[in-house]
Amino acid sequence: MSADYFTSMVIPMLEGAQMTVLLFLIAIVVSIPLGFVLTLAVKSSNRSIAGLANTYIYIMRGTPLLLQLLVICFGLPMLPGVGQYLVLDRFTAACLGFILNYAAYFAEIFRGGLLAIDKGQYEASQVLGFSKWQTMLRIILPQMFRVVLPAVSNESITLIKDTALLYAVAVPELLHFAQTAVNRDFSIMPFFIAGIIYLVMTLLLTVFFKWLERRFKFE
Repeated sequence: MSADYFTSMVIPMLEGAQMTVLLFLIAIVVSIPLGFVLTLAVKSSNRSIAGLANTYIYIMRGTPLLLQLLVICFGLPMLPGVGQYLVLDRFTAACLGFILNYAAYFAEIFRGGLLAIDKGQYEASQVLGFSKWQTMLRIILPQMFRVVLPAVSNESITLIKDTALLYAVAVPELLHFAQTAVNRDFSIMPFFIAGIIYLVMTLLLTVFFKWLERRFKFE
């Protein structure tokens, strides 16, 4: 394999990896706080709000992410009457799909984290005169963060791999350029290189979350 050929194959794949990383960053930054809002909605004393939140989580976790992406990219514009207003740029539609899907998963992770907090923590905070928001911000959330960190780490690694689904909605990301090189050169090597790039990205994420675990003395 010549250096020129290797360069001509890898550079487009690295450009595609930039799209992969951009989608990951947008999805993770928006879906985590949205997931926590959903968790609060599930725990709401208002049955209607809790019911809607639970239904949303059930639908998003119970249907494939690929199906959701296809519906948002190609299905919504076909709706009678309003479809013309729901036509989105492919990347924007993909970001929306990933955010809505992963928010549901993060909501369940956060709910599990809150359930892991001893009820005595809430009672003690009331005795000390903390308000509900002070209790949540100063006592509950720091403990919950430690509990959910491994699960958030695992879900984040899954997210970086799921970005390969962009290929199915014609967004030019890493796998798109790898497939293009395979078809052009009749070689499986681009797939191996794409795999290495994914491994590097997941390794960086793993190292980052391990640092967070040590930082917050999880281990």
